[in-house]
Amino acid sequence: MENIMDKIYINNLEFIAYHGVFPEEKKLGQKFLVSAEMTTSTREAGKTGNLKKSTHYGLVANDIGEIFTGKSIDLIETCAEEIAEMILTKYPLISEVKVTVKKPWAPLQMHFENVAVEITRKRHTVYLSIGSNMGDKKQNLLTAIEKIGLIKHTTVTKTSTIVETEPFGVKEQDDFLNACLEIKTLLYPHELLEELLKIEEEMGRKRIKKWGPRIIDIDILLFDKEVIEDDDLAVPHPWMCDRSFVLDPLCEIAPNVVHPLEKKTIFNLKRVLDEILDEKENEILS
Repeated sequence: MENIMDKIYINNLEFIAYHGVFPEEKKLGQKFLVSAEMTTSTREAGKTGNLKKSTHYGLVANDIGEIFTGKSIDLIETCAEEIAEMILTKYPLISEVKVTVKKPWAPLQMHFENVAVEITRKRHTVYLSIGSNMGDKKQNLLTAIEKIGLIKHTTVTKTSTIVETEPFGVKEQDDFLNACLEIKTLLYPHELLEELLKIEEEMGRKRIKKWGPRIIDIDILLFDKEVIEDDDLAVPHPWMCDRSFVLDPLCEIAPNVVHPLEKKTIFNLKRVLDEILDEKENEILS
């Protein structure tokens, strides 16, 4: 996909609202200025004159007004988050948004222009691997897919074919059913991980033995182009390039996605792994 660099700006919408932690702020109200910088592609709309190929800034402004004046909120940080979530959820052509909330009448005992909060939020593309080798394996995968689609601000956009594979690591167990998903989410990596672990727990996952049987296993393979290495999460998944049960279904839905560390497409990673496995099989046969 081509890089999208176009912007639509809404600058300094002015509202009288009742946000703040002090009682007088909630009672008397004060002025706020709200701006939104929205990343999108205006190319097709600009070439054709078709407004449906762009995002109507007037509608966005009205929606911002409804959120901002609809209730009293303690923190302008919360105001900014709710506006960003609304824009990214309601307007699918917007891939990223920067929201600024200025508070020129903030209760400070000194001269100042305003206090402000500025946040940038975006819609993330994430690839997941799911697997099961206990009970009704196919139904376990379908249930997991359904539950993933119910995570707040998350949509399952692609699902691979379900494949049957031999167990990895510990061989003395039933074969697995595996699949890969593409999802779009507004959650950050660790927020998404927390939701996926909840699904595993709800479905009865017990972490007793490494590489042992499991009713459901959900792994984050790729999260945008990010590289994450901490105690709780490693992205890209550190073993994904060595596992056919990951690369085969992932290649079906994302062949041209580039691994941010290997700098190769999923298609090419699968081809390399297939060649390695073929060589090993030939060695065994010979």
